[in-house]
Amino acid sequence: MDIYILELLVIGLLLLLVTMGSGWIKRLPLSYAIIYLVVGIFLGPYGTNLIQIQPRTELLERITEFVVIVSLFSCGLKMNRPLRLRAWSSTIRLIAFLMPISIFAIAAISHWLLSLNWGAAILLGAILAPTDPVLASEVQLEHIGDRDELRFGLTSEGGLNDSLAFPFVYFGLYWLENNNWQTWLKEWIIVDLIWAIAAGIGMGILVGKGVMGIKQQLQKFRSIDALMEDFIGLGIILITYALTEIINGYGFLAVFVAGLMVQRSYSNSHYNRRLSQLEFTEQLEKLMEVGTILLLGSILRIEPIIEFGGEALIIAGLLIFAIRPLGAWISTTNLGFAKSPRSSFHPTTRWLFGWFGVRGVGSLYYLSYALGKSLEGELGTKIAWITSITVIISIIIHGISATPLMNWYKQKYEL
Repeated sequence: MDIYILELLVIGLLLLLVTMGSGWIKRLPLSYAIIYLVVGIFLGPYGTNLIQIQPRTELLERITEFVVIVSLFSCGLKMNRPLRLRAWSSTIRLIAFLMPISIFAIAAISHWLLSLNWGAAILLGAILAPTDPVLASEVQLEHIGDRDELRFGLTSEGGLNDSLAFPFVYFGLYWLENNNWQTWLKEWIIVDLIWAIAAGIGMGILVGKGVMGIKQQLQKFRSIDALMEDFIGLGIILITYALTEIINGYGFLAVFVAGLMVQRSYSNSHYNRRLSQLEFTEQLEKLMEVGTILLLGSILRIEPIIEFGGEALIIAGLLIFAIRPLGAWISTTNLGFAKSPRSSFHPTTRWLFGWFGVRGVGSLYYLSYALGKSLEGELGTKIAWITSITVIISIIIHGISATPLMNWYKQKYEL
């Protein structure tokens, strides 16, 4: 029998099982990602060997790229606060303070404990610093009207740090190619820091508002078919990302901003349309998550896990249990000049900000992107397996702890 047909059968059965059993799975201390990972291992060479895909860099990059841009657009659609600094206090702190702390702490540990040169160390820090918007659905905003500060902060952080880690990825890649940083630092600041971020924000606003404006004008003459309307979001995602990449901006950032613009374009009277748009993108995101984590599980190999497992445990252990919690605690310090309740955080919220920093598809994308550039050879293999093992550890630890911790938080503290 054709192995492709068997793969379709297994994936179809998996989708039915997790869908029909979702009521029971939600009550268990397990995330769907853990189930997909285990099934992926079972379908790989150490199980039935049904998935025989070689871990080619370009394939992994394209799959993870699409999953991330859909997820980032979904995060943008969930943003339900006005664009004022005080309203986004938790986001600003987690991006402006926690992300750089994470990058440079990982870089320092990688340089001094793992003997990586500074270019490779910063690159590894940039790859692992972003939290994942794809695998963190249990801790994100649950619905459009959700006002919880913890959920908002984690959702917006996942939407933005997957974009804003890119300048540091480029920084590490440039350093790998040329350790005389004075020759490329000015270009990095102008092009990769200032221009790419500004272009991403500008294109996200332009496409998001522009498409929704055209849609509203067309509806004055003839309504869009309700069945087809959900595809507007997918069109916005692809157009925004492509146009931004064409002008050398950060497409990830642009897609998140476009989602935010789409969300703001819906009035209260269009609540059902906005909800339908969000549900469609979330369903698409969930479907792509299945394929990505199955692929990750199927390409795991025992030999490199044994070879690089010790170094990966150092990075993953310090990142999950020390760097992220302490960095979040520092970043969310209740400042004396804060005048808004949203600028002051309960100690429980601060610790949970520190714990819920799942690493996942975003890190796999940055890894595959770097492998397609100047990261290669033994160094590339080492960083690839440290990243992959860290992602797997994060999926397991956070997947087990997310449901019980969030249920406890909801009962005790959530508004």
